[in-house]
Amino acid sequence: MSVTTVFGSIDSFKKGGVEITGNEDARDYLFSNMFEVAGNAAPWERTVIAKNLENTIECIRAEGDSPWYICNHDETALLMQGSMEVRFIQPADSGLAPPEEKQGSVKLAGQPEGRAMGHVNATRGHLVLLPAGAAYQFRAQELSVILLQTIQGDESVENWAEICQH
Repeated sequence: MSVTTVFGSIDSFKKGGVEITGNEDARDYLFSNMFEVAGNAAPWERTVIAKNLENTIECIRAEGDSPWYICNHDETALLMQGSMEVRFIQPADSGLAPPEEKQGSVKLAGQPEGRAMGHVNATRGHLVLLPAGAAYQFRAQELSVILLQTIQGDESVENWAEICQH
């Protein structure tokens, strides 16, 4: 048997569905498609597409340069389409780091002063660690899609009625 891997994108994806395997009701399940969500999102909007308590997976439409962000916990960014650079700075002002009780990413007013920590170049399938306390910025030269694993915060957008189907 031959198996072919097919990669989706914003311009070309096959929408899935719910397959019931027992005495369950399809109305008990919701699903969305990350490429459709990104296709309908504003650049850098962080749409929650999965949630477990306060933990989220957020879909981001990446175009151009993002704002700078910082977080008090580690996050991960999985690139699903395109390519990107992630730039890191260790802020000189320790007051930029959100307080411990603040959840999720915090958008900064601009590029922070501090020590450059380097950058990561990523393409589809690469997973980038966004370390706690480091400021970061995404740069996408082409339309890209990022899945961000984080904790729900002020930048997280929930619009379940618009993105989910039964």
